[in-house]
Amino acid sequence: MGAAAGPAVPPRGGALGGRPRRGRMKLLVVAVGHRMPAWAEAGFVEYARRMPREARIELIALKPAARGSGQTALRVLEAEQKRIVGALPANCLRVVLDERGVLMSTAELAKRFVRWRESGRDIAFIVGGADGLAEGLKREAAFRWSLSPLTLPHALARVVLAEQLYRALTLLHNHPYHRE
Repeated sequence: MGAAAGPAVPPRGGALGGRPRRGRMKLLVVAVGHRMPAWAEAGFVEYARRMPREARIELIALKPAARGSGQTALRVLEAEQKRIVGALPANCLRVVLDERGVLMSTAELAKRFVRWRESGRDIAFIVGGADGLAEGLKREAAFRWSLSPLTLPHALARVVLAEQLYRALTLLHNHPYHRE
């Protein structure tokens, strides 16, 4: 019923080279949906492995709420909200992924990273289940981010999120991965 650990990501520190470290920031991907296809898990793990030591990604996959007779979408969202909030560390900065959120380029995401890093808080990127996220989670979030105006399958959204986090950090480190 609670959190299930995501794929193990063996450390491969410093993938972005010898830039000065300004302190460690943990990036949490808290996602409703616990059984992803092998390709999605492999894609997420690949980008998580590439992350520098100061910004490791941890996946917290949560079991979706049961959908049965008498369960309205609102009740499902409320149950999932409780699971999500229970999985979040105290005082983390909450970023919800929402199709109606702010669209950003990678350069804009990198600029936000600088501000978020300066807050000294870990960042939780929250990905809802099949019915999305409860309105309360969206209201309480520090930021609402749309990966795309397209509707993405949950598994693909995880991979795109991990890749964009990696890409934004490579941009901050002047790493050649990102090209304009």
